[in-house]
Amino acid sequence: MRERIPVVVQGRRGRYDRRSPAVRALWTGAELAVTLGVVLLLFVAHQLWWTNRVAQGAARDEVGQLERQWRDGAAAGPVRRPPAAGTGTSAARPTAPGTAPPTTPPRGPDTGVAAPPRDLAYAVLRIPRLGLTAPVAEGVDRTAVLNRGYVGHYPGTAQPGGTGNTALAAHRNTHGEPFRHLDRLRPGDTVVVDTARLRATYVVRATLPETTPGDTGVLAPVPRSAVHPGHGFTAPGAYLTLTTCTPEYTSTYRLVVWAVLRTATPR
Repeated sequence: MRERIPVVVQGRRGRYDRRSPAVRALWTGAELAVTLGVVLLLFVAHQLWWTNRVAQGAARDEVGQLERQWRDGAAAGPVRRPPAAGTGTSAARPTAPGTAPPTTPPRGPDTGVAAPPRDLAYAVLRIPRLGLTAPVAEGVDRTAVLNRGYVGHYPGTAQPGGTGNTALAAHRNTHGEPFRHLDRLRPGDTVVVDTARLRATYVVRATLPETTPGDTGVLAPVPRSAVHPGHGFTAPGAYLTLTTCTPEYTSTYRLVVWAVLRTATPR
């Protein structure tokens, strides 16, 4: 019987061993790249999907709660007289949405309603063309208001239905993105703001497609762009200003939509 002798081939194994540090480095780099890609995908999913889901759900709940309170007569709040002559509404210093202007909230100039506590939802914004229904809170703080899917009211501007300029801001992307399609509004579209005491119906008049975050004029009692003077109004009235970031997924500029008050009826 012929005896079989095992043969060990070492040459190929030796070549692999000589390459193993480079192979291991490449393999480690590939693993890190895949891990980083997964983390980035999760982050994008969180920002673009999860934050919207959470914020939109919270906003719907807040609208429902406000409407129940109004129906039950539990949210009327104290009524105060309008401010005395000469103490009119001051313009809030415009900043990037998410930063509250350093102003003292005034009382509504015509409605006789005191400005609510900061960060408290007290109104509901409805824009039929956009299919939007969202709560409005006092202030434009990013964490306390905008990231909750709320629309923020700039402190220092008029209260809904009052003389002057009622200025609102909201996210265009992520965290509920209430103003995602603000650019779709056209002259003649209606915008409704409900509070415990009244329904203010505005009609869209003009759009400023792009201006700087520090354009002080857009929030003035008579809104007119300080950067683009051809855009805005020249006479006192009752205005509504809607602002958000533009282009989408950036905060480089601001998109502004202006509307004028058509009716303010008691609820």
